[in-house]
Amino acid sequence: MANYNPYEWAEQGVNVAASHVGSTSGDPLLQPFRLKGITLRNRVVSTSHASMLDDGGLPLERYQLYHEEKARGGLAMTMAGGSAMTSPDSSWGGGQLDLSSDRIVPHLQSLSQRIHRHGAAVMCQVSHLGRRATAYAGNWLPPVAPSRVRETRNRNFPKEMDAADIDRIIRDYANAAKRCLDGGLDGIETVTGGHLIGQFLSRRTNRRTDAFGGSLENRARFGLMVHEAIRRAVGDDLAVGIRFVIDEAADDGSDFEECLAFARLFEREGHIDFFNCIFGRMDTDLSLAEQNMPGMFTRSAPFLPLVGQFKRETRLPVIHAAAIRDVATARHAIRENLVDLVGMTRAHIADPHIVNKMMRGEEDRIRPCVGASYCLYKKVQCIHNPASGHETIISHTIARAQTPKRVVVVGGGPGGMEAARVAAERGHKVSLLEAGARLGGQVLVAASAFDRKDLIGIVDWRAGELARLGVEVRLNTYADSDVVLAGRPDAVIVATGGIPDMEWLEGAEHCDSVWDVLTGVVPSKGDVLIYDETGRQAAISCALHLARLGHAVSLAIADETLAIETPYPDRVSFRKLASELGIRIVSDLRLVKATRQGNGIAARFRHELTGAETEMTAAQLIVERGTIPVEDTYQELRGRSDNNGVTDIALMTGKKGQDGSQAAGSFVLHRIGDAVASRDIYSSIYEAYRLCSQL
Repeated sequence: MANYNPYEWAEQGVNVAASHVGSTSGDPLLQPFRLKGITLRNRVVSTSHASMLDDGGLPLERYQLYHEEKARGGLAMTMAGGSAMTSPDSSWGGGQLDLSSDRIVPHLQSLSQRIHRHGAAVMCQVSHLGRRATAYAGNWLPPVAPSRVRETRNRNFPKEMDAADIDRIIRDYANAAKRCLDGGLDGIETVTGGHLIGQFLSRRTNRRTDAFGGSLENRARFGLMVHEAIRRAVGDDLAVGIRFVIDEAADDGSDFEECLAFARLFEREGHIDFFNCIFGRMDTDLSLAEQNMPGMFTRSAPFLPLVGQFKRETRLPVIHAAAIRDVATARHAIRENLVDLVGMTRAHIADPHIVNKMMRGEEDRIRPCVGASYCLYKKVQCIHNPASGHETIISHTIARAQTPKRVVVVGGGPGGMEAARVAAERGHKVSLLEAGARLGGQVLVAASAFDRKDLIGIVDWRAGELARLGVEVRLNTYADSDVVLAGRPDAVIVATGGIPDMEWLEGAEHCDSVWDVLTGVVPSKGDVLIYDETGRQAAISCALHLARLGHAVSLAIADETLAIETPYPDRVSFRKLASELGIRIVSDLRLVKATRQGNGIAARFRHELTGAETEMTAAQLIVERGTIPVEDTYQELRGRSDNNGVTDIALMTGKKGQDGSQAAGSFVLHRIGDAVASRDIYSSIYEAYRLCSQL
């Protein structure tokens, strides 16, 4: 399988969008499935991931509510405990469930009771990180591994395990599994991949010459012993599986055929009940972003064809989750018998009620996963679902207001659309006024970059919801104070966003903004110099866009590294693409002046560390420094509002509500998103939700 192309399926043009099943009764995703002794009500699961919602390694209320919401939403099974610790020396420094002591059992019992009462099953990942653990946090213990091979990403030098380490960790696996059984869980999974069992399996990390190294059988010995010990500890009362790498995608690693041979060894021993298939490695940022947890730059479901081939060659049930973001793709995977259970993990962060919406015939109302990787950056927050990860603070369902009001929202970007949506869900009569010809605001700019085109789902979903809720949407409407007040509002939400910040720069008249270039308002020309002071996606997306058009591109950044404010899978992919396209990156420079020089522009920079000044020239200078608020309408309305336009911070932090009383005929005024300060999509949507769910 050395020539396996993970994108082959997409390149062959499989039309998964055409796989919609009109009747839920015949929908392959909604058919029950028997796994070990568990009857799962459908084929949709959420796989284990590190939500970072634990409290000191324990799954307390916020952890439990996060998983319970998915169970309430109708899926068959949720899997907790991404990289849950079997042993004290399996810590990466925080954010893991700690299965190494009995203190976790009562909390697992509470978790399982919450999940079971909604008709779903719950499992937990049980693992030892091996060399992926850290010596410099957690319990400050040295990592252990089959051999002294350092991981590029983790950077720790592990101790080579001796017989005592092997015996201890096998016992720890068994004890951790028993705690899951005592906690009322339905099953567990171990992990190969970059974790300890996988480190024994792979020639890349196993250099041993004893009974645990060398031949395929010897390298499998540790994993087989772990599962034998687990089965002895839990009997047949617990489903036991492996999150199993089916191809390491490395010349010195295990290819598909060798991984298949390992799988058959585990099947033959009879101690496991399912495979949860994954692809590739996780020992570098790039392999993590392109293989193990595919990010924004990875096509939909890239490894599904190979997983289907693995399933045909093995006999145990197969689960798979990797960039399966939409119901059509998931349905295709089940219908074509590529998997038995389909993991829609990040899709459930976007919308934990996927299955219930399918059951109600509301598939078109599912909030889409747009592949932004925000949930990997600010775990486990979805770029456009503010409730995920905040279940102890806000609800996924919006309560109706006791007294309907007239609400006017000014601005049709993501924050304004969310404000209008939530206010309408509350039962208010809502008008949305947008100066442009389309809804979407800055998302339209972001989605014009090829690699970020799926962000348009943020806009499209809300547009559909606004239509369903009967919100009055008025496009091409500049809303000054008179236009706003003509609607006799009880509440006004100003979400007018911002415009590119150019005022600070001497010579700004010689420069263009990223917005202008990405949207085609200003043509690109000649060799291009881009200056980025934010570390966000905008400048590098513009650089990639222009480089693909054939321009010579230089990117000067104020930070020490490229795209520093982006999710880590995207950051490394941006760096890779910039290198492939020959984009010159110069760091630690702050732009201080731009001047016209002949037919080009001269940009003067000051080095952030040395203070030395330097000059670069180009045919075009493009500047990205965030936005400045568009606040004219807000300032016009402040003195006429009941609250002088002041939003109580306590209201936004859930500590107390602003006094809801107001004089007859008056209105309250709030502003949100970039109309306040330059931030990101999530911030504006979260702000809109928190505010308008209390109107």
